[in-house]
Amino acid sequence: MKVLLIGDSCEDVYVYGDVNRLNPEAPVPILEPKREERTNGMAWNVYNNLLSFGIDCQMLTNDEKIVKTRFIDQRSNQQILRYDEGSRVDPLNDDELSDEQFDALVISDYDKGFLTTEKIFELSSRFVGPVFIDSKKTNLPEDAYIKINELEHERMSYCNYDNLIITRGGKGAEYRGELYPAEKVNVFDVVGAGDTFLAALTYGYLKHGRIDKAIPIANKAAAVAVSHTGTYVLTGEDVDEILH
Repeated sequence: MKVLLIGDSCEDVYVYGDVNRLNPEAPVPILEPKREERTNGMAWNVYNNLLSFGIDCQMLTNDEKIVKTRFIDQRSNQQILRYDEGSRVDPLNDDELSDEQFDALVISDYDKGFLTTEKIFELSSRFVGPVFIDSKKTNLPEDAYIKINELEHERMSYCNYDNLIITRGGKGAEYRGELYPAEKVNVFDVVGAGDTFLAALTYGYLKHGRIDKAIPIANKAAAVAVSHTGTYVLTGEDVDEILH
């Protein structure tokens, strides 16, 4: 399986510490940092999880650095602040596109500027094969499989897309009026779960050729992601458990 992935990427930074008191200057907690973790996020998280499923993936992403720093109370795992650096990037250069053949196109668009609406329509119309899109935009190609969450679905309520896959948190994912139930797990962190879902959905479709077979695989993968803290990449053991 060969996949072309195009989208915005960032570095996720997690600062874990202890909260023992409130700031006397304002009703906010004071965090005493204890440790820091850095991982690749957004489209990079999709990329790494596609690799976990054994997919040969080529990725096109921004050169500019975006950093999302999350400050977390390690005892409660409660995120108390997120600080973002580098909010906009340069658009995709057509010179980066190759004539290589791929089995699927995956677009992971966080609306940071790497992909315009026009470019997404152009890429989708030119690609021969299934297209999977996860985007913050509301105007998207109707012939692609579009993965959105409940909040994004509310913003797109006026649209009549036939291939919407709506993730509904602990309830599961909905497609064409049918709810595919989620796995029951203890949720520790939802960061990156949508990226994991998108990667597993792509794998499941390429494996079985049917979206109704792919969604349960994606649900299982997302359940594994939310049961870990931070931006989690599936392991080989995780994938074996998901597929069996």
